[in-house]
Amino acid sequence: MIPTLIVFGVLVILVFWLIAIYNGIKRKQIGADQSWSDIDVQLKRRYNLIPNLVETVKGYASHERETLEGVTKARQQAIDVSGIRDQAQAENMLTGALRQLFALSESYPDLKANQNFIHLQEELTGTENKIGFARQHYNRSAAQYNEAIAVFPANTVANMFNFTTMDYFELEEEAQREVPKVKF
Repeated sequence: MIPTLIVFGVLVILVFWLIAIYNGIKRKQIGADQSWSDIDVQLKRRYNLIPNLVETVKGYASHERETLEGVTKARQQAIDVSGIRDQAQAENMLTGALRQLFALSESYPDLKANQNFIHLQEELTGTENKIGFARQHYNRSAAQYNEAIAVFPANTVANMFNFTTMDYFELEEEAQREVPKVKF
């Protein structure tokens, strides 16, 4: 009778231990998913600002059609993609297109002085900052989740329940990794 109770007690402890590990991994996965949703909210805000920005620029630089179409196309591609890796790539393309748009504004002093353009540019800059912070938070959450499913003994539980690693939301353009050069 006592050996049966010992075996039963060990099995109960083992089951609770597996449940605790599973729940810990699941919490980290949910946290990373929530972090991704924070990025998604900011990206949607960014997508909503871009058409207004393009329309404002059109009024001043209508013959710069290629740049304006590039921004519009990059925005639509970013909206249409799914998956973290594809989203990161599309966002990098959109960031490049927006850089061209802002560089274009340098050629048009009236556009640079337009209050609507200035306001939209400030809104977009604020949104870009929020996206950057959300990316950092997501990558941190994804790293914690990936670590949780990689270390022993949690990796055995993760393998039993088919937990897979999460991709990071990374910059792909080397120019974005470089420190800006300041010249006086």
